[in-house]
Amino acid sequence: MSRVAIATTARYDDPEFDLLAAALGERGVTAVAAAWDDAGVDWSSFDATVIRSTWDYPKDHERFVRWARSVTRLHNPAGVVEWNADKRYLDDLARAGVPTIPTTYASGPEGATYPDGDVVVKPTVGGGSRGAKRFSRDERGAADDHVAALAALGHEAMVQPYVASVEADGETDVIVIDGVVSHAVVKHAPIGLDPDAEPSGPVAVVPATPTSDQLAVVEATLRAVPHDGPLLYARVDVVALDDGPAVIELEAIEPFLFLASSEGAASRLAAAVARRLGA
Repeated sequence: MSRVAIATTARYDDPEFDLLAAALGERGVTAVAAAWDDAGVDWSSFDATVIRSTWDYPKDHERFVRWARSVTRLHNPAGVVEWNADKRYLDDLARAGVPTIPTTYASGPEGATYPDGDVVVKPTVGGGSRGAKRFSRDERGAADDHVAALAALGHEAMVQPYVASVEADGETDVIVIDGVVSHAVVKHAPIGLDPDAEPSGPVAVVPATPTSDQLAVVEATLRAVPHDGPLLYARVDVVALDDGPAVIELEAIEPFLFLASSEGAASRLAAAVARRLGA
C-alpha cells in the first residue's frame, strides 16, 4: 500500500484532512498527516508528499522554501512553491498577459506609491489576509505607517487599489485539480488581521459556477505558472474589475480547497494523487 504524507502544521487542525484521507484510502493509499517543520519526519519514507495545510509558513518563509527543496516527490513541486510563496509572482502573471490587480511594492514608506482612491497594503509573503489593511485616500500617512510596520517585521509591502466589487460581490475562487476545473465558490475574505495573527480557518462560502470570462482568466493564469504539466491542485481567486475579471491571487501551495462544497471534490483530488503514484 502506498503512503502519502499530507504536509500540515503542528499548530492547527486541517479540516479537510479526513475527507482527503478517506478518498485516498478508497484507492489503497494511506494518508499520514505530518508537520512540515517536524525534524523527526523522514519525508523520503513516503511515496509522495502533498502540501495541504502548512498555514504557518509565512512566519518562517525561507526555512519553508528550504524544506520544500529538500523533499523528493513533492506536490506541488518545490520550484512552484518558491515562486508562489512571494506575491511578486503577480508581476510574472501580468507580463504573461494575465489580467491582475495593479500592484506596486515597497520595502519602506519612502518607496511606496499609491493609486487614487482606497488602497490595500499587505505583505508580499502572507496568507489568509493577515497583515492586509485598507486605507482611504485621506489616510496615506497611516498607509505609510503600515508599510513601515511591515518592514519592521521583515516584510516587503505590496500596494493595490481596493476593489469595491469584493465588498459587494466577494471573490470567486476557482479550484483546479490536475489541470481541470473541479469546482468554484464565492467568498468574502476578511481584511485587517494582524500580520502575525493565527489563521482563522475557512470562511463562509457559496458554491458558484464560473463564467466563461473567469475561466479564460483561470486558464491563462495556469499557463503562466513556471512548471511543465498540470499542477496537482491550484486555486485561482478572481475578482471583478470594470473591464472584466482579474486575478487577485493564485494559491498553489496551501489553499483551502473547499472540498466539502462540491460533491466528489475530495475524490477528484485523491484520484490525481493516485495517478502521480501510478496507483
